[in-house]
Amino acid sequence: MARAPSSWTPSLAMVLLVVAAAAVVASSEAARVPAAVGNWTGEELRGAAARRGGRRSRRRAFENGLGRTPQMGWNSWNHFGCGINENLIKQTADALVNTGLAKLGYEYVNIDDCWAESDRDYQGSFVANRQTFPSGIKALADYVHAKGLKLGIYSDAGTRTCSQKMPGSLDHEEQDVKTFSSWGIDYLKYDNCNDAGRSVMERYTKMSNAMKTYGKGIFFSLCEWGRQNPATWAGGMGNSWRTTDDIADNWGSMTSRADQNDRWASYAGPGGWNDPDMLEVGNGGMSEAEYRSHFSIWALAKAPLLIGCDVRAMSQQTMGILSNSEVIAVNQDSLGAQGKKVQSSNGLEVWAGPLSNNRKAVVLWNRQGYQATITAQWSSIGLASSTAVTARDLWAHSSFSAQGQLSASVPPHDCKMYVLTPN
Repeated sequence: MARAPSSWTPSLAMVLLVVAAAAVVASSEAARVPAAVGNWTGEELRGAAARRGGRRSRRRAFENGLGRTPQMGWNSWNHFGCGINENLIKQTADALVNTGLAKLGYEYVNIDDCWAESDRDYQGSFVANRQTFPSGIKALADYVHAKGLKLGIYSDAGTRTCSQKMPGSLDHEEQDVKTFSSWGIDYLKYDNCNDAGRSVMERYTKMSNAMKTYGKGIFFSLCEWGRQNPATWAGGMGNSWRTTDDIADNWGSMTSRADQNDRWASYAGPGGWNDPDMLEVGNGGMSEAEYRSHFSIWALAKAPLLIGCDVRAMSQQTMGILSNSEVIAVNQDSLGAQGKKVQSSNGLEVWAGPLSNNRKAVVLWNRQGYQATITAQWSSIGLASSTAVTARDLWAHSSFSAQGQLSASVPPHDCKMYVLTPN
């Protein structure tokens, strides 16, 4: 510790020590994770701003210009698992274009696990599975790019991937990123199985460094499952990070992933996003109301919108949910502020967040098994009590005026979603 100048008096030194201690306490408070429920208080907003500032500072080392809004696209795993092949990927790209989903922003066509041979070649490189991807990944990337879309691929920060059917990238990071770049890959999902007893930070740092050098045009999605609180450190490593274990196609799994992701809201922003896992909309395990809630909360929370169903054979209900351009616009809003849970009473919840141009996004979410009225108070969503707004119902596609609060009767497991524009 530096010695105090001799001209300081004891009383002055004591005052300065007290001020310094208070600053340390304030700094510690600002670093805390925000409460899951409650209004945006002045203290919390200051803390969130400090955290976002820190994240931006860390992210500059990784910044690749990608992910200015949450990623949108499709991933093979939730519906197909290891049952994938190059024709399926081509047909999916075709379907994204033909249904109009591509024009709405769903641009990534992401191959998950099981795309490679069980062993590397004699040079230590990945080899596409000769039975299921006989034309190779480069040819597939060319096909997807010709559709105006982007191709994603999967690897693992371990010795084998989670399926055990192909190698991981541990200790092959630079070689694999060079391979992916040569193939024209646009996106890497990087999983966390078979870690050889080595730390998360070591393994993900190695791949991040390889991406910074050889994969600058590749969106980097860390799939660490939220085990080591990646929201607090992954902003300097990649463009998104999983905050939860894998999602399953049921109400309990979906709601728990939403809650687990919610606590990290202040760490998300343009270039780096919290990821509560891919969408299950259309896979059949939930009702239309539950899928509507799933999609609405993911959109509000600025989660990646990665379709997980078979887009070649969607029902009209599924298409109606996934193609709601007004809900998508909330997810893709340029402000990039993750919405969060701000009111909760016995399963009747209000989730809300700020949007660009001083607007607010609000979801009234009924997690109970009965119809109920939910009321969002202006004080909970950051509006003065006297503020009059135009409320846009994003699922009914209608508008009305409101002041002071917003109430609606919401069916069980369903939601209402609004954008509020001050008059």
